[in-house]
Amino acid sequence: MLKSRTTESPDTASRTSLAVVAICLFCGFTSQAAWCDTYPRQPQLHIRHYSFQVTLNDSNNEITGQATVDLQFLVPGVNDFELDLAQKQADGKGMTVTSVTSGGHPLRYNQQNNRLRIDLASPSQALQFGEYVIRYYGTPAAGLIIGKNRYGDRSFDSNNWPDRARNWLPCIDHPYSKSPEEMSVTAPARYQVISNGRLVEETGLPGAMRRTVWEESVPTASWLYSLAAAPFAVQYLGDVDGVPLETWVYPQERDAGFKGFALYTKPIFEFYSRLIGPYSYEKLANVEANGTSGGMELASDIFYGYRPGLIATLDGQQLIAHEMAHQWFGDSVTESDWDDVWLSEGFATYFALVYLKHADGREAFIAGLDKSRDFVFKFSAKHPHYTIVHQNISDLRRLLTDQIYQKGAWTLHMLHDMLGAGVFWAGIREYYRRYQNGSAPTADFERVMEHASGKDLSWFFHEWLDEGGTLKIQGSWRYNKRAGQLQVELDQKQKGALFRMPVPLGIYARTGQVSPRIQILEVEKRHNTFTIPMKAEPSSVVLDPNTSVLMRASFGKR
Repeated sequence: MLKSRTTESPDTASRTSLAVVAICLFCGFTSQAAWCDTYPRQPQLHIRHYSFQVTLNDSNNEITGQATVDLQFLVPGVNDFELDLAQKQADGKGMTVTSVTSGGHPLRYNQQNNRLRIDLASPSQALQFGEYVIRYYGTPAAGLIIGKNRYGDRSFDSNNWPDRARNWLPCIDHPYSKSPEEMSVTAPARYQVISNGRLVEETGLPGAMRRTVWEESVPTASWLYSLAAAPFAVQYLGDVDGVPLETWVYPQERDAGFKGFALYTKPIFEFYSRLIGPYSYEKLANVEANGTSGGMELASDIFYGYRPGLIATLDGQQLIAHEMAHQWFGDSVTESDWDDVWLSEGFATYFALVYLKHADGREAFIAGLDKSRDFVFKFSAKHPHYTIVHQNISDLRRLLTDQIYQKGAWTLHMLHDMLGAGVFWAGIREYYRRYQNGSAPTADFERVMEHASGKDLSWFFHEWLDEGGTLKIQGSWRYNKRAGQLQVELDQKQKGALFRMPVPLGIYARTGQVSPRIQILEVEKRHNTFTIPMKAEPSSVVLDPNTSVLMRASFGKR
């Protein structure tokens, strides 16, 4: 780890360039920059690494902590910087800072409004490195759940999403900032401790205590930092491409937990690795955790509140597929702004459906899409103006809805069918390759897909992500024998804005034909008419035969 040092300052033009680049990295160069959420970013600095030392005990819920923050100032003249850290409240919960030092020298600091401001001894120079040590203690109000699990055993479990890491860790608690981290946990020796990355130390200490150190070398957002300490049964499932796969469950559920996770973990991991690209982290562990509902995709550690006995079911398969997909999208490629959370949850929902198709066939995949479509229309009926990409969201409790998951997944499915499988997957792999272990907004994903397809997709992303509402079609067909034409009418019946959307039409020339001829109809007006030359009347005509478009449609022969 680098100690504090100073480099020569660049010239004025270079200083200006550094500042501009730093700011633009967080919001992008597109119109979506105006949609950045309200978190106060600090583009003048970059956190290079965190080292956390946390001590747990059984006598009370108070923790003691030390955080070493290694950072670099990108511009000159910085006088202070801030970290998120919840201070002590009237109920006694919260963290109290006892000292801040750099190079062994004390620094002035101020803790208020759940922020820790640290004053530098002197203004920064451009590209200067610094290392700052914060010592603190307190009882977490959230973020680290301390209490009895369902078997009455005491446990400690992190639950940081979306911005609760600040309740027990001093950090930049927002996904725009990603840093490697080390978690050193001193706890009673009866607990086994897991955290992000690879295990680098286990040392017995006096007083029946043990120090366990995990190190994550990959830049990671704060909400993905993990810690679980409890009595565990641990199974090692072997390696895939050099990545160890592990199961950590309560001893009371050892048999069911080992069986359930072993059934799905390796095949899902192999599928995503081949489909998307190389896995980023040092291990993949499925961990039973207190305070988690369903699953939580912490980097290299997926926490589950789901009973392991239910894992060996189709619902369990889909839960694991969803959470594991996050290791690629949400964890490795992270949304740089909370307004773009669909890049995490919409992706994971879609990729779980893609795995369902791989494992159980197309009929199961279509059934999953149909179920998702029902959620979308039900939600849209109540919230017709709700958009997938939020606009300056400040209340993070409103981040997630059915639309983020289900309409987000459908947006990817429509893009897949509109561009074709080859182009779509080439774009997805390039998006992952380009932003692996980094952060990106929706605009970056759009640019990658436009480059892969060679098409302008701004209209598609705008109407499905930046606008509310859903597409409703009422249509009919008839065959004009004299003209030798199939005549089709499609009317957009939804309230509000019109959609521009290519809608597939399936034409069956004869009874019993297995696969229809596909004709793409460009729907963009309120009333749309199409004529298709045909020598004979088709036996049947079906709108969207392959379930490619998110819409409600009534269509038949007139």
